[in-house]
Amino acid sequence: MKAPFSSYLSGIAPGLKGLISLLRQRYDYVSVLSIDTVGFQVAISQRAKSVTRNTLCTERGTVVRVYRGGLYAESAFTGFDPAEVEKTCSAICAELDKQLSLLRDCGTEPYETGVLPDEPLEIFAEMETGRMPEDEDISALVDRLTAISDRGMAQGKEQGLNLIDFNVRASSTHVSKLFLTEHRDLRQSYVYSESMAAALVAGEDRTDFAYTSGSERFGPELFDTMEDRIPEVLRIAKDLVSAERVVPGEYEIITSPEVTGLIAHEAFGHGVEMDMFVKGRALGAEYIDKRVGSDLVTMHEGALCAEDTSSYAFDDEGTPAGDVTEIDRGILRTGICDALSAIRLGVKPTGNGKRQSFSHKVYTRMTNTIFDSGDSTLEEMIASVKKGYLLEGMQSGMEDPKHWGIQCILDRGYEIIDGKLTGRVVSPLVMTGYVPDLLGSVSMLSGDRKTDGAGYCGKGHKEWVKTAQGGPYLKAKARLG
Repeated sequence: MKAPFSSYLSGIAPGLKGLISLLRQRYDYVSVLSIDTVGFQVAISQRAKSVTRNTLCTERGTVVRVYRGGLYAESAFTGFDPAEVEKTCSAICAELDKQLSLLRDCGTEPYETGVLPDEPLEIFAEMETGRMPEDEDISALVDRLTAISDRGMAQGKEQGLNLIDFNVRASSTHVSKLFLTEHRDLRQSYVYSESMAAALVAGEDRTDFAYTSGSERFGPELFDTMEDRIPEVLRIAKDLVSAERVVPGEYEIITSPEVTGLIAHEAFGHGVEMDMFVKGRALGAEYIDKRVGSDLVTMHEGALCAEDTSSYAFDDEGTPAGDVTEIDRGILRTGICDALSAIRLGVKPTGNGKRQSFSHKVYTRMTNTIFDSGDSTLEEMIASVKKGYLLEGMQSGMEDPKHWGIQCILDRGYEIIDGKLTGRVVSPLVMTGYVPDLLGSVSMLSGDRKTDGAGYCGKGHKEWVKTAQGGPYLKAKARLG
């Protein structure tokens, strides 16, 4: 079925167009983004059950952006009444004019920017889904997830694991967005869902958190097979409680698709967000058309290069979604950018202007960031390793866009000696390095790939948005500690 576009947004669209007409008498450019998003999250453990509708998955509001005299200003509000267009216009004009005056008279030279283009464009996209979050029987879902938590605990104890808890989480979100200007009318509606199953397990001298996660641009049907994850979670739990510490050093590594995605996200994610180029805070700006990886490394970024939680038809500035080849056979070709950064840099926007919510500022943000596949098999890759580790499970990552340092916190590594897995597990792991060195050492890629979008990405310490990342199994060299 198609995810139906919001009837609320359809109902206020004529009034918003009237608001734009009034504002255009005062400003050289006007855009309106209205969002109507509904969703739920169910979290089950042996100790508690919760159903939430938080601000990251449920919101309704509007933001107006205007341009005059080289400067932009924005006003966000809720509760738009199409019958009170003139009153709304008067109220937001007072706020917008105050912003523009403060920018002009703040005592520092303002960063003047050209006016955004406004060529005629219409998009109406209702994307495929199985079920809708609004229609899901939450009570029945709670019962199903509770049963999974109970079975996870029971099976873990049967296998001799000292389980403290077995957690299950499921969330599904229906997004509708309306973007209007004097000449543009863009409307989209889609659903994405995320799930996680996790065991809190105690060993002789440690407590660990074993988990698997999943995400799709589909509806709550994603949760129908969550029980199938119990054996994998319990296997990981066994591996973690028996794990040893790694001896720090440089090793041959093979990364699972989720770890490959973490490298993609941290290595050439924030580092090529081109609002960082404007600020002079990213080394990537100096490496356009230069080598940053081996010939095997090709990386894509964009809402169209994969189908996951961050796949859409247009971004929050009304730029159609794209598929950008950031790295082409080891050569950095371009970054990604929002519309205002594109004007300042003299390039085309890539469809990566995203807001945490309607009331937050637009930044250049990642969507789907993925390595292209190669032609090797995982078995061939393992057989080629003299001494190293197969790395699985990600916890977090950081990068320094100005100096291209990378740090990835990983869940576990499976030792490989002379082309064979030994059965020894190490955990936890910190993988560090200089990005061009890491990508320059890539020597094999598997023929398959997948993405993972079950999480959020922050800009600095805030501004959380949905992103997805992934790729194939990847062989390289890195320092582990």
